[in-house]
Amino acid sequence: GEAIITPVRHAHVQIEFAGKVIQVDPWNIAPSAMLKPADLILVTDVHSDHLDPGAIDRVKKASTQFVVPAAVGSRLGSTVVLSNGERRVIDGVTVEAVSMYNVQRRGQDGALYHTKGRGNGYVLTLGDKRIYFSGDTECTPEVKALANIDVAFVSANLPFTMPPSEAVECVKAFRPKVVYLYHYQQQGIQPRNKNQIDFAEGLKGESGIEVRMPDFYPP
Repeated sequence: GEAIITPVRHAHVQIEFAGKVIQVDPWNIAPSAMLKPADLILVTDVHSDHLDPGAIDRVKKASTQFVVPAAVGSRLGSTVVLSNGERRVIDGVTVEAVSMYNVQRRGQDGALYHTKGRGNGYVLTLGDKRIYFSGDTECTPEVKALANIDVAFVSANLPFTMPPSEAVECVKAFRPKVVYLYHYQQQGIQPRNKNQIDFAEGLKGESGIEVRMPDFYPP
């Protein structure tokens, strides 16, 4: 059947498929009118723009199931904890956890912003289609090795993930059929979607990859 993908805000995406609603990284800045109660909520990381209890409360219901990395644990309720590389079929949806981490970008304390094994990107299999959510990652070997991705959501903002040029090279490596740049807002650059524009320009003329550019940060 049809999968309806609704870009919401930042890293928040809503998917409707086979009578189910899946919310990925719900964020409180999203207007409630866009959102539907979730059967499944995926959380990629412990940072507040991914693990937002207030936003989760707005979209969860009594029967909602959660898929989270071990760093989030069981604090959200009926929870499936996945480590990088693990997969599980949940209510007919296959969820695979993919490594998401920094290779070189570090905070002022010298620690990587995202360490390997703490967070999860995800590949969802809906019918015969595979949808990838990168979470906060640089272009790692695990991302480059992805195969048969129909739709990809890839992050690009410095200093936390990677610049658009690296996101372009990563996408050229695993070649999704459709790609969205999300999680692209970055302080100090104008226009506010410059990373998205640069990403699309980098993939201009790339055969077999369709770039879609919804506004993840509307006024």
